[in-house]
Amino acid sequence: MGEEGTGGTVYLLCLAASSGVPLFCRSSCGGVPTRQQLPFSVIGSLNGVHMFGQNLEVQLSSARTEDTTVVWKSFHDSITLIVLSSEEGSSELRLERLLQMVFGAMVLLVGLEELTNIRNIERLKKELRASYHLIDSFLGDSELIGDLTQCVDCMVPLEGSLLQEALAGFAEATSTAFVSLVVSGRVVAATEGWWRLGMPEAVLLPWLLGSLLPQTARDYPVYLPHGSPTVPHRLLTLTLLPGLELCLLCGPRPLLSELDPQLLERWWQPLLEPLRTCVPLGPRALPAGFPLHVDILGLLLLHLELRRCLFTVELSEDKEPSLDQRRRLLRSFYTLVTSMHFSPEPGPPEKAEDVAQRAQLPRACYVVSGPEKPDKGWRLVALQSGPRRLLLLLSPQSPTHGLRSLATHTLHTLSRLL
Repeated sequence: MGEEGTGGTVYLLCLAASSGVPLFCRSSCGGVPTRQQLPFSVIGSLNGVHMFGQNLEVQLSSARTEDTTVVWKSFHDSITLIVLSSEEGSSELRLERLLQMVFGAMVLLVGLEELTNIRNIERLKKELRASYHLIDSFLGDSELIGDLTQCVDCMVPLEGSLLQEALAGFAEATSTAFVSLVVSGRVVAATEGWWRLGMPEAVLLPWLLGSLLPQTARDYPVYLPHGSPTVPHRLLTLTLLPGLELCLLCGPRPLLSELDPQLLERWWQPLLEPLRTCVPLGPRALPAGFPLHVDILGLLLLHLELRRCLFTVELSEDKEPSLDQRRRLLRSFYTLVTSMHFSPEPGPPEKAEDVAQRAQLPRACYVVSGPEKPDKGWRLVALQSGPRRLLLLLSPQSPTHGLRSLATHTLHTLSRLL
């Protein structure tokens, strides 16, 4: 199993579908955004072969060469996105979801009307610049994984019930149904209204905050790609502590000036200490001291019905491999088990043949990355149980015959969190 994202270059192209005019080209090398551009002749060839297939009623979705994977996707017969990746272990699943997130980011910040009814190419190019930071964050290495899993990255605070209670009270006081607390792009707590947001905005909104420069307060216009793609809403953010933001998604009211310091102090001053404990918790996602087996180096827990996930590699940090390598291993393993073994999302089967097919789906699988010898090779195990899916990265000392038992016990322990 190759590690996704090791070395190589990723190019992302956006073109007007009708004319083939490039709207932007973004790139990254080794997980770091760059300014590299593809020659216009290459862009024209990539778009030309896609349009040639469409004229013959053939849908060209992906292609592979010896060292590069190419994926095409058209949106609303107006925008064509193309991604080329020479990264080792890059999968079509990952690139397809990348294109979905990129188009969602474009709608989030520009609106669907501007993208489907293009009146002025040059003006659209300028408007799309607002989405570059968010799009570049998808191309680079990230501590989050919602772009791939299409689930909201969450974290589990120590005083979760207190924060949830204060959040509900603050939402009622401001007459706003959509409120959340976000740390480093991870949702700490949210109102029921916020959790009911559709995809991809539920993933994109916290991710957007992580891509912006820190500010004390913001009043940011956003469209909801699923819920309101043509009518903008307002994303209000208030920094309660450095790294921790209070977010409100609302209409014309409340005004940012109406969120006065007295209102904030009333709800959040008594919870200053619980809030402070959330900030360093961001990358770990789990409370310090949470009981986990010492062989676990990283984990990804998905609740596929709630569309939420817990993702961390900051466990047993004194052991190899590095944190970046752990993230790459888990991301690659996720794409492997999702595309090859497990169904992307559980749901009630509608036909008898669906029942039979679902009964044949595996419940667990494992991979040894490297030589399968005693004390050699990282162990990766995946376990599916109802709506939950758990992926673990384990040290080489963990025996392969005990992987399923360890994963089952860990899933049972984590189930009360998500």
